[in-house]
Amino acid sequence: MSGVPPSEGVERPPRHAGARVGFLDTLADTELLAAHRAGDPEAFGTLAGRHERALWAIALHTLGDPHDAADAVQEALVAAYRRAATFRGESSVRTWLGRIVVNACIDRVRHERVRATVPWPERDVAARRSDPAAEVATRLVVREALALIPVEQRVAVVLVDVEGYPVTEVAAILGVPSGTVKSRCARGRARLAVLLGHLREEER
Repeated sequence: MSGVPPSEGVERPPRHAGARVGFLDTLADTELLAAHRAGDPEAFGTLAGRHERALWAIALHTLGDPHDAADAVQEALVAAYRRAATFRGESSVRTWLGRIVVNACIDRVRHERVRATVPWPERDVAARRSDPAAEVATRLVVREALALIPVEQRVAVVLVDVEGYPVTEVAAILGVPSGTVKSRCARGRARLAVLLGHLREEER
């Protein structure tokens, strides 16, 4: 992953060295969220920093554009900051945050505010094997292929296959049964196999 998403818009004070920050770093996610609800001015910043990179990875693979991904994460963290009181402990804080960022991504896709902007690169197999830049180009091809499958399938594939979330947790994030997650992954993988078939042919 290249870069860390910007944190502008997340209402948190500057971090500073010291015992207070060190203490917050030792707290569990639920404890940090409780401290935030109780008025601790630094607790949410610690919680956001702990999960920001993983949330950005989900958004990046779902939306396909680093700037859109950063915007979606920013929106999600602001929403989580303001809606902390809605967390009931029925899932982990990671799952709760994942649900918020996934919903932010889906909203962007459905409102057609995201467009495929990554061009298909030249596909030179020999270059890809020896040139790191060509490997990056291949990853961009995969990212664009993800952008071409239905968003429900895309999110399931990103969470399960790209980010490695357990199916049960993805089901909690998406609010659907585990069987639905498996079905969406299977259909998404089938579509990707067709879209990326040229890569296998070139490797052979």
